[in-house]
Amino acid sequence: MKRLISVILCVALAFSFFALAAAEDLPTIIQGKPTDQTVRVRLTRLGEIDRLDLTLNASYLVRGEHTEAHFQPDSQIAFLIDNEKIYMYYEAMAVEVGEQVTIARTGSVSDARQGFLVTNFPTMYLGDLELTVSKGKFEPVLSIHVEDYLLGVVPYEMGDSFPLEALKVQAIAARTYALKSKGKYGRYDLLDNTNDQVFKGYLEGNPKSERAIQETRGICGYYQGELAQCFYSASNGGQTELVQTVWSSREPHEYYASVADPYDVENPESVVRQFRIPKNLTTDQYKQEMLGKLIFEYLPAHLKLLTDNQTADALRIDRIHAVHVDQSASSGSLLMTNMQLEIEISVRQDLLNGGSSYADMEEVYLFSIEENSIYPLDHTEQNATSLVPFSERVIVNIPVFPVAEKAFSLSINSNYSNEIWSVAEEENVFVIEARRYGHGVGMSQRGAQWMAAEYNKNYQEILAFYYPGMDLIQFPEQPRNHIYTEEALLATAGPAPTPTPRPTLMPLSLTPKKGQWYVAVTEIAEDSSLNLRAEPTLNAEILMRLYKGQRLLVLEKAFEDGWVHVITDSAEGYVLEKYLTREQ
Repeated sequence: MKRLISVILCVALAFSFFALAAAEDLPTIIQGKPTDQTVRVRLTRLGEIDRLDLTLNASYLVRGEHTEAHFQPDSQIAFLIDNEKIYMYYEAMAVEVGEQVTIARTGSVSDARQGFLVTNFPTMYLGDLELTVSKGKFEPVLSIHVEDYLLGVVPYEMGDSFPLEALKVQAIAARTYALKSKGKYGRYDLLDNTNDQVFKGYLEGNPKSERAIQETRGICGYYQGELAQCFYSASNGGQTELVQTVWSSREPHEYYASVADPYDVENPESVVRQFRIPKNLTTDQYKQEMLGKLIFEYLPAHLKLLTDNQTADALRIDRIHAVHVDQSASSGSLLMTNMQLEIEISVRQDLLNGGSSYADMEEVYLFSIEENSIYPLDHTEQNATSLVPFSERVIVNIPVFPVAEKAFSLSINSNYSNEIWSVAEEENVFVIEARRYGHGVGMSQRGAQWMAAEYNKNYQEILAFYYPGMDLIQFPEQPRNHIYTEEALLATAGPAPTPTPRPTLMPLSLTPKKGQWYVAVTEIAEDSSLNLRAEPTLNAEILMRLYKGQRLLVLEKAFEDGWVHVITDSAEGYVLEKYLTREQ
């Protein structure tokens, strides 16, 4: 039976029927004025490329500095960079189009999923493409209607298995975020990755997500007449976070609140990591394992002198009596920043008070130089070199971020040090749990999922919980951008060369030596790739892209955490280990 030491779950349960359950002032939908609903997305997931092969699913106009060409649906064209210039290839023809080219839809563009496909990527991009050259590589920017943009966001930010009402919340939050971001980067508004929102293009097979987008069409969050900033994350760990707490440079947003979120905690799919601390450490554990090393490193100064300047046998950890986590953050926050251990120890008698013997004394004292105080010891041993139990428990304080978090592998967020920690006591161990995946501001996707699935909350109720005080405004429908052209120009088009197929996987015939092992690239999407770099750092030169299923031989772990040195029959470099699976 667990005895809860930290309060996270208790607080969550105490708020399990937060004011939302009886909320009366849910946001109503107000009709808004027409607005530009086109967003520009920088397509980073295509990678650093100097060739791009397209299959057109609609009529398109290709317009460059030196040429203009019209293509009908099913045409296939390729663009390559040579000496900082873009060349277009079609059939047996090659044309220089300059340093920039626009591929724009022509004729009447309806909601018929009209766009283009990129070789090696299964999803369709429902918009217009602008290609510019930057340092010998393409910088592709997609101009797309926000409702078509959402078709490539909602299924990947949540997934079609989520309840419909949760998907509606995701659609409204993503739509608001996208339109609020217009002009954010200058030439484009959004990145297609987690720096903004995951966007992969349109793929059939997500009917529930499409329905959520359609039934909330044009609805955005507003506050005091301005588009709101609808942040959201995968899981808040049991408490919503404030904007200014996560990003100190940002002004407070009045439509956010820091409240307990029991729905996120209750959802079994919320990410939770555990570390178990045994109450009794063996000699090997406290000398070799990370926990023991941490305890010795963070001993009070007067005790640490015994281990630093004498011998490792000068002090022994007998038992961990209690584990606590507490906060040095703002009042009311569940973010714990300090881990406190109460430990029972024994100290070698001959090192007490300058090495004097206390065989004839009834009590033994350990003198603390720094604190100028005396601590009694139980005198149970007469041998000067024996270990004497220290009669008072010793308090060891260890910083949660980043020390304990890294040591116990409890990090969930790569970009934030904000996991919410709790501790529960079992018979022989203390169990530390870490929760929160993302910054924790605004909607929790796992919380919204649970509210809709288990509490039958609708999207307005869920929005009111995560963005209290935010209004909802619905824009009138805006036609998609398109260019009208003469039908005669679209009458003929011939087939282009087949786009370059996805490269085959490299062979691997090398035999592992001692300390080496086989792995495979597994933890990436089917349409993605993993960079093989010249050095174990994200700033190093990219040697090539590795595809899912590629087998590799690991030569050694790199000096940088998280990287491994790998090789195939034809390539060698460094990759991040978290994307690999070790072969049995």
